[in-house]
Amino acid sequence: MSLKIGGTIEKVNGKELFYSEFAEKYLAGNQPVLLTGLMDDWIASKHWVSSNGQPNIIFFPTHFGKSKVQVADCDTREFTDQKRIEMSVSEFVNHWLQGSKENHDVNGKSVLYLKDWHFVKEYPEYQAYITPLFFTDDWLNLYLDNYHMHDDLDADRVSNDISCSDYRFVYMGAKGSWTPLHADVFRSYSWSANVCGKKKWLFLPPQQFNLLFDRNMKNTVYNIFDDISETEFPGFKKAIWLECIQEQNEIIFVPSGWYHQVHNLEDTISINHNWFNGYNLSWVWDLLLRDYKEAKEYIEDIKDICDDFEGLCQRNLAANTGMNFNDFFIFISRFSLANVVELYYLRGELNSENSIWHCSAIIEHFALNLSSIRKTALKMKSEGVKGNLGIINLLETLSDPKFLKLCTGLGRIYSVIREEENWSCTMKKALMADFAKYGSQVCSPEDLITFIDYAVSKLSSNCDEQNPLLSVLYEIQPHEQN
Repeated sequence: MSLKIGGTIEKVNGKELFYSEFAEKYLAGNQPVLLTGLMDDWIASKHWVSSNGQPNIIFFPTHFGKSKVQVADCDTREFTDQKRIEMSVSEFVNHWLQGSKENHDVNGKSVLYLKDWHFVKEYPEYQAYITPLFFTDDWLNLYLDNYHMHDDLDADRVSNDISCSDYRFVYMGAKGSWTPLHADVFRSYSWSANVCGKKKWLFLPPQQFNLLFDRNMKNTVYNIFDDISETEFPGFKKAIWLECIQEQNEIIFVPSGWYHQVHNLEDTISINHNWFNGYNLSWVWDLLLRDYKEAKEYIEDIKDICDDFEGLCQRNLAANTGMNFNDFFIFISRFSLANVVELYYLRGELNSENSIWHCSAIIEHFALNLSSIRKTALKMKSEGVKGNLGIINLLETLSDPKFLKLCTGLGRIYSVIREEENWSCTMKKALMADFAKYGSQVCSPEDLITFIDYAVSKLSSNCDEQNPLLSVLYEIQPHEQN
């Protein structure tokens, strides 16, 4: 069955694109784009590429050969993915070099694809690349540098490829290696930079995801180039795909919830990040809710005999997507507090409750973040999500060294640089005094909304000028603030 190609992905020179344009059109719009001109100064582009443009594959066993990595056998399916094998980088490179001298079809050797190598975590001082500005507002990896996304240790053991310490990866694969159809973990954004080689991407927007399921709505298509049965997958032929050919030194942005299948047309090395931030929290929640409803429907027939049916649904959701409702709620709650901390810090640094509003660009970033979290919490509340989703104790969190690191990292994203000692001694007292009056716990979406409103009211007290925080958070016009 031939695919219906409805168009190609837009290509844009990243050097001529303002962050505000990227944020509005691609982040907020949830649209893919291919970016050029952003990899010129990368060490990886020098060390990992030979003079003829081919992967400098020998460099890896020389410098990183003992690293243990996960390698996909592209010729063997295992459940909904390719079979994974653990081996050293040296072993993988030996297989690659041997395969390049021989014919895979004659030898019967599998095409192997090194995936999900946590390179930054393993070699933090090497600095193979600089994350482009468009992707630096990365809440996911900042969070995972300090916390686990899912704290159920049993679930983590079962799905340790999902609930792990970071989502900054290196991929390496010979011509013919590929990744089956999927949507990214956590329903996150992702970006993928081709250090060398060429890839072919096929994209399907989230609005068409139902077309990928079988007639029982339980399984999705594995390989879109297989001979797909119209009887088993009745909607598949209606799908309209977007195609993209990604060349060397190009970076593709993959939006939330877009299904995609990727093929290496040449020997290829790429750098890949999964990430999300305030711009796609609402998308992440919508897709998480959709996945929850599907998981719940899938096991509906055992509801009457299950002692904790809702708990089972949430465990399945975490196993399939990397997090459940509780994980997501705790994530957005910690970031709401972190954004409030940044606003309090700015007010304290400027020595005036009014002067904070002169830093309108920085304030607007934090206000947009809080607005996104608040709107997402309102969505959760409107969907009937209530009860104790996980207790965030505000006063205890403010004393947690991990949370301090989270706040420091968030501040760096928006160029708020400070001394940690000053943070703990000065601004923390004001926060704890205000929060002690409010109450110490956030346990539900309704609690979170109330907390954000309370914090904004405290930050806005005695403000006698136009307040961008109120304008952005509640979409109030300046003439309505008095």
